Parts: sequence; structure tokens; C-alpha cells
Amino acid sequence: MPPSTVIPAKAGIQVRVTITCQIAVALLAVISNTSPAVAAAQPLALRYCQAYSAARSIFSLPVAIAERQNLFRREAVNFKIVVPIPGGSDKMIDALHDDSCDVTHVAAPFLIRAALGGSDAVAVAAEFTNPIYSLIVKAEIKSYEDLRGKMIGLADEAGTITISTRKLLAMNGVRAGDFRVKIIEGTPARWSCLKRGECDAVPLGQPQDLLALKEGFGVLGISNEAVPDFLYTVTAVRKSWAEKHPDTIVRYIRALGAAFKFIRDPLNRKSVVKTIVESTDTPADIAQQTLALFFEPERNVMPMRGEINLKGMTQVIAFMAEAGLLKEPLPAAARFVELKYLQMAGIK
Repeated sequence: MPPSTVIPAKAGIQVRVTITCQIAVALLAVISNTSPAVAAAQPLALRYCQAYSAARSIFSLPVAIAERQNLFRREAVNFKIVVPIPGGSDKMIDALHDDSCDVTHVAAPFLIRAALGGSDAVAVAAEFTNPIYSLIVKAEIKSYEDLRGKMIGLADEAGTITISTRKLLAMNGVRAGDFRVKIIEGTPARWSCLKRGECDAVPLGQPQDLLALKEGFGVLGISNEAVPDFLYTVTAVRKSWAEKHPDTIVRYIRALGAAFKFIRDPLNRKSVVKTIVESTDTPADIAQQTLALFFEPERNVMPMRGEINLKGMTQVIAFMAEAGLLKEPLPAAARFVELKYLQMAGIK
């Protein structure tokens, strides 16, 4: 029997009103904050590529929250994370082209480099905007001058981590040639190099930098001192694939936007800390410190809802040119993004 309700009539006669299946679906959609069309839709498959170096780091947090809070499911997206061959962001655009995945997490410089090399990959949403990388050093290193002749573990030279670290060093009088370099992809691997004593200094993201301080290592500075406005990581997709699957991209962006809103809400702090602990093997106190570092005060580490800051992308291009990775005339930031899917998702 269909669901029904009873309402009183003016003459005191009770009238039984049957609620149709369509209305029930609409009510369910309102309750779940999802449109009736999405609530009734067949799930759309979406394969998301992540590098090993990002999978267990804080930079997986937005996607981890979207998964654990069923935000992808709410948008009728059958979301699956694909971790490709070992490596960092330099491998991620290749994964789109060899059909390992449909969308991918990637650092902006590697997207730019791939696009200039002929890829049709573009950014459709921002994941992290102004990351905080700490220059962590051995306890005996007390100043930037102490780094002369020492071994610094850096990431790929084309990436934002190394670009910002080199700028931080230069701001403090330490330039290329003043120190030795070991290229190490991924914060966990650089943290291991420092703990083994093979590196004298490394840039670390969260939570490893906070863990390092807890274990007696020192910090000389943070990347934001040298790079205050940036676009670090984005969700990228091939234009040709996105044009055939616009609804999938829009649903993904809505779920991602909801994840950022969830992360920022102080009422959800306990749940977000739990996700960080479980997804990064981080102690709860370090997870709490990480969120405080991001949001107390607001440091624009994450976008509000996944919006892309073209000024941040322009800054990436400028820094790549300063590092000798791009030549004049420099390309426009708009070349590497496609904003229409954000707009279709109601995000500007």
C-alpha cells in the first residue's frame, strides 16, 4: 500500500491524502540535500588517480572526506581511487592518456608542462591552494647559513615544492650551488631521509613536519613566506573526456565542494580529525594541530568549494619561468583550466 497521511477538513471530516511515489522521491532528495534527478539517477563511474606519494598524505583529505561522508554516493557517483605506478605528479597526466583513470590529482606545474607538451588535460577544480611546507632540519642546524654544503632533500625540480623551497632559501641568502641536492619524491620519503640522517634538511608537509618537531628536529621557515599566493594541486581531466561526460564531472565537483564545506565546519572537527588519523596514520593531537594550522587563522590552504584561482595559476607560471622551466612569452593561466564545469556545479 502506498504511504499516506491524514489531514483535517473544515467540516471536521478527515481526508486521507495519498502521497505519490514521485513526491516521496522528492522528499527523500530534500532530506539528503540532493536533487530528485540525482537521487533517482544511475550511479556514474569515475576513476580518480592518486600518486603513492599523495595517497597517505594530508593532500588526500578532501577526497577522503567525500568518500567517508558518502558525498560521492549522494551525487550518484561510483567513485574509485586508482593508485598508479610509483612516482609523483609527473606520472599523473600520463595516467589520463593511457586510460588508467578518468580524472587525476596533480600539482599545477606538471599539468602546465604536460599541456605545453601537447596534452589536452585541464584543471576542473582546485584541491589545495596555498600548502604549508616546512623546511625541517637536523637539531644541530640553527640557521640558513648552517645549510651551506649540506644535503637538502628536494622534490622534482619542476614541482611547486622545490620551486617554493628554493625561493625560501634564496630569500635567506642560500642559493643554488651553496648546498647539495637529493631528489626525493613524496613527503613520507623525504621524512625518512631526514630520520636516517642522509638528509640535513627537507621540506615536509603535514603531518610529517609536526611529527618532526615533536621528535626534536628544527624548522627554519615555511613555504608561504616565499610563496603567499599559489595554486598547488588540482583535479585534472582530458578535455576530450570531459566533453563526453559533463554530468559526471559536475557531480564530482559538487561532492568535492561539499567535502571542503564539511572540513571547514567547526562542528565536524572531531570527524575530520578521525579521518586524518585513519588515512595518514597520524596521532590525533597532530591531526588537530594540522587543522589549527590551516584554519586558525584562515591561511587559504584549501579552496572554499573547489574554485580555481587564476591568479594562483599565473603565479605558478611565473615561478616556473623564474626557475628556468618556461621561456617567454609566458602562456596565459586560462589555457590550463576549464571553468565551465565549476559554473555548472554552482561554484564560482
